[in-house]
Amino acid sequence: MKKVGNHNSISRALFLSFALLTFSFTSMAQDAAPAAATAAPAAAAPAAGAGDPVQGKALFNANCAACHKLDAASTGPALRNVAEKHEKAWLYKWIHNSSDMIKSGDAAAVKLFADNGQKVMTAFPQLSEADIDNIIAYTSEPAPAKDKNTTAGPPGTAAADSGVSSNMILGVLGFVLLILVVMLVMVNNVLSKVAKANGIEAEPKEAKLPIWKAFAKNQFLVLVSSIFLLLTAGYLFYGWAMQVGVDQNYEPIQPIHYSHRIHAGSNGIDCKYCHSAARVSKNAGIPSLNVCMNCHKNISEVSDTTATAEHTKAFYDGEIAKLYAAVGWDKATQTYTGKTQPVKWVRIHNLPDFVYFNHSQHVSVAGIECQTCHGPVQEFELMKQFSPLTMGWCVDCHRKTDVKMEGNEYYTKIHEELSKKYGVDKLTAAQMGGLECGKCHY
Repeated sequence: MKKVGNHNSISRALFLSFALLTFSFTSMAQDAAPAAATAAPAAAAPAAGAGDPVQGKALFNANCAACHKLDAASTGPALRNVAEKHEKAWLYKWIHNSSDMIKSGDAAAVKLFADNGQKVMTAFPQLSEADIDNIIAYTSEPAPAKDKNTTAGPPGTAAADSGVSSNMILGVLGFVLLILVVMLVMVNNVLSKVAKANGIEAEPKEAKLPIWKAFAKNQFLVLVSSIFLLLTAGYLFYGWAMQVGVDQNYEPIQPIHYSHRIHAGSNGIDCKYCHSAARVSKNAGIPSLNVCMNCHKNISEVSDTTATAEHTKAFYDGEIAKLYAAVGWDKATQTYTGKTQPVKWVRIHNLPDFVYFNHSQHVSVAGIECQTCHGPVQEFELMKQFSPLTMGWCVDCHRKTDVKMEGNEYYTKIHEELSKKYGVDKLTAAQMGGLECGKCHY
């Protein structure tokens, strides 16, 4: 037999290379987590008798955060290191009742009142001196240092958590796959040489009829397949035609990222606070930016718990900055500049011109909740069209929904007459004429 190279030594070399590569990659991935864990220093315990900053943070958020921030001016001044500016005894009196101190002529109180635009501070007589000590301890904590080496990726990514970039992992995996391909090619060459040296030849395959020719000769299969294709095409075309003009799940990107999840969900803001026109008008209306500023005049950034892996705190703060630019609000001076910019919102729900729909009739008269048509908006990050808003969908709702009669004297007489006619206690919207064409098309 003819000798065909030392293929055993080649296989051993490739196997050893692959094993070493795998071992080094595994070690690198395992070492990344301890390195990241040791990078975070342990939090220092608060000094005895200096107040508890943890309790102070909770008290600050409950009592002070409406008007004050730690590192930026708001309705009131910034409170970081306020204990260095005033004595504790003075702070106790000021927090308990600032107005009395101003009336008494206290020089520091009068100056502070004048420097902040003569804005009256709410009195907090319910706070004990221990509570105030805790708040002072919280405001005396050093400002968190900004890490310049932090990558721009959101939390949870490989670059932010493990220290190993995704590109490096993909590169190593690609290199491993390349080695495997090379090994397979080399093994195939070795086996081919061995077979050739031993005079082994592969048996030629019998010529078979192509499958498409065999299919074309079978007339029954051709007939059945043609009928099946025609029926499928008709079904797909009908389904496509019935979806023309239906924009269910339409979710456009808006010029300002408004999160219903935060406002209607986390903060529990009622839909009709912003869309107040829905109670009295045909249209729900687009809220004025002044409605936004009722809250955001003093909320220039979101809390740490609001951010998600997809949308960071910096992202949300940037969207609030867009609102300030549009309404002309200067956060530094806490004043309006008068320079406004229009916000070009993208419309989501858009009925055809020949369809009449009145929000006030459904919201105020029928008492229907906004979520019935618009879905669980309190869970939506971006607003989208939840319902199909088709004629069949509206008709089905009219057939299932009973007419609300409590406190609704307008329908009393006609309800009594029609309920006797149909032999029911409660009428649906359809039985009250909700299926008449002229109700929605005229």
